Amino acid sequence: MAAACEWKSCEETETDAYIVKFSNGIVKDAEHLDFKLFKHEDGLNPRKKNRRIVVAESDRLPYVGNNFGPGSLQCNNLCRYFVGVLDKSTMQMKVHNAQLFNMLPTIPGESAADDNKKQAETYREKVDALIEAFGTTKQKRALTSRRLNEVGNEMLHRSVAQAASNIIDRKGVEALRNEVVEAQADTALFLPTCNTEADKPEDVYPFDCLLSAEEFNALKDVGMKMATLTPENLQEMRAEFCPQTVIRHLESLPNEAAARDRQSRCAWYLSFLIKVSRRKWLPPKFATESGCPKIIFNKVRKSFTVESFHNGLIKNTVSMSMRMKLASHCLALLLHMNNQTADLTLLHRDLSITENKMLELAKAMGLTLSRLTVIKDEGIKDEHRMASVVLPLVFCDRRMERRKRKRMN
Repeated sequence: MAAACEWKSCEETETDAYIVKFSNGIVKDAEHLDFKLFKHEDGLNPRKKNRRIVVAESDRLPYVGNNFGPGSLQCNNLCRYFVGVLDKSTMQMKVHNAQLFNMLPTIPGESAADDNKKQAETYREKVDALIEAFGTTKQKRALTSRRLNEVGNEMLHRSVAQAASNIIDRKGVEALRNEVVEAQADTALFLPTCNTEADKPEDVYPFDCLLSAEEFNALKDVGMKMATLTPENLQEMRAEFCPQTVIRHLESLPNEAAARDRQSRCAWYLSFLIKVSRRKWLPPKFATESGCPKIIFNKVRKSFTVESFHNGLIKNTVSMSMRMKLASHCLALLLHMNNQTADLTLLHRDLSITENKMLELAKAMGLTLSRLTVIKDEGIKDEHRMASVVLPLVFCDRRMERRKRKRMN
């Protein structure tokens, strides 16, 4: 009678058994195969510590099998396998945990990822293949048209992505966020301080809110230069494309000393604001080039520019919303220079903005609009839009009007 064998459980991982199955046939001489076992380096992660790869190399092809990923056998997750090894000398059988591996041939130069992509065809791709082989002429034309549209959409997406990437590299993420915030912000945030309960027109937009006493004193030297300009100097400034609004006020400076000094300082500050509004960004050297006092330059840079990232540098950019803010402060300053009346036509030409934007800004400030016919030197009539402070202020609510759709009879 044959001796009875005993079963003995083996719980250690190093003694686990690995059963391999070759997908393309039966191996006749397994001793000539060189088997290697690889395990994942991350032994602490419960999802990765049990990952194994078995490699069998032969003279013709290498074979690779793994117990994870789409190419693994799903039976390892559904069932548990055991292998018994009988020791004939002691007649004891040790039981080991077993895992099944499906060995697939690997051709040098081709990756497993490419094979998985080729095998994982979608339902749409299978239908398209059937249409190419057995479809009618109409179906084939529709398939060709759809593929051309897909190519066009893909090219469009690439162009949009490339353009967005170029804008981000040029402006920076922070600058784009600032522009979005400014576009969504209320218009009132960019208007000068308004006193709606004022009894006098000159108190509606207080002069101290436009220029403080310290800032007004800092304009003494530059204002003195403006007050001493001769008609020849004004003619040269006109040839150098100086703002026409500033030249009009310099040509009609009052004779009284205090009023002349105040008007000349305001004219220089107005000219500086208009020059800033025409720039894309405000470099520090612009203060020395224009002879601007430091306190005035710091005020303008802090109030009328936004910091943006450009080619690795932080620059003070004059965005479109900041230009509108500059325009509103120029308009408020111009009201104090001309008895609470301003020429909107000259101002919008100097600021290089459209007349509609200038009119919307004046309406947002509660100003009263009117028309004035100006006769030029050549005898040509030019109609100018004027804005003035009339109490009480009238603020127009902006309503979005829809166009009426015409009915088809």
